[in-house]
Amino acid sequence: MGSPTSIVIALFLVLGATPALAQTPAPPQPPQNWWSQAGGEKGPARIVWAAHKNPETPYTGPNKPIWHIADVLRAHQGQARWEQQVLLTRDFDGRYVQMAPGDKTKCLFYADDRAWGWVYSGQVKITIDGQEPKILSKGWVYNVAPRLSYCMQTVGSQPVVLFRITPAGQVPSYPESETPAPIAGYTYEKVRITSTGGYDSFNMPFFNVDEYGASDRTGERFLYDGHTSSNLNIGPPITKLPPATGWGHFHENMPEVWLNVYGQVCALISGVGVVHGQYGDLINANDERWHRATSCPSTGRSIRMAITPRSKEGQVHYFQIDQPPGN
Repeated sequence: MGSPTSIVIALFLVLGATPALAQTPAPPQPPQNWWSQAGGEKGPARIVWAAHKNPETPYTGPNKPIWHIADVLRAHQGQARWEQQVLLTRDFDGRYVQMAPGDKTKCLFYADDRAWGWVYSGQVKITIDGQEPKILSKGWVYNVAPRLSYCMQTVGSQPVVLFRITPAGQVPSYPESETPAPIAGYTYEKVRITSTGGYDSFNMPFFNVDEYGASDRTGERFLYDGHTSSNLNIGPPITKLPPATGWGHFHENMPEVWLNVYGQVCALISGVGVVHGQYGDLINANDERWHRATSCPSTGRSIRMAITPRSKEGQVHYFQIDQPPGN
């Protein structure tokens, strides 16, 4: 047993240390039940192993790192109407399309997924079930909800050139008033449906991208659901590209595709380098390829229309360990 003096000293040390211990901050804890929160990029950082194809995922079919719309137009010079497929993934079929003056499409719809498009030049009248018909010119997009039929018609004396996305591998349905276009391996029959499609705060039938780009508005969407998203990613003006050590991110099971709809976009893609997108060009960062997109230096603001699936549920962005996310 210690002496009274030693006991007092021991008590002093213990009591004196108590305030200091109480002031030590507790280590940060993840949000409660964070494993079950909605998909997104707000969870605590984790270091994981991600499979990276070696050699990197090749570009196949119509897909390539960049399609310059100037080259597409040159290839179809002298043709009144044409289609050029430039994108084919598990989810999306993307094509540049030219319709001649007076051309009109059949009215059709897709059962479970959206179709949408962006006008590069000319004017087109879009008629969507339940919406007032609207004439769209350069810079406008349209968004057709599932099960709503839509028709397109060229307006004026000039052809219309647009970029059109439809669900990959899906054949369309038609209203009773139309005669379906024949498709090999399919027979159309009359049936009854009760399902409808529609719009909400995240989905608009029509949106003026050029007006949006010239304004101070940010963070707006026009197409966003469980299967499909087409975010309008704004790139602020820059004077030089980010350092070459910053690769951006990659996706494990999907490409990230950008349609350049405002200004100029410079994208770094692993195995390719930096590609320079002009207005109307399509840039494709294939599965598992690192990619980073910005405005091009000294060209002002840009907007790239990101074309990706499953954004609402959350897409995994794999970042470098030694770089800030998104660098």
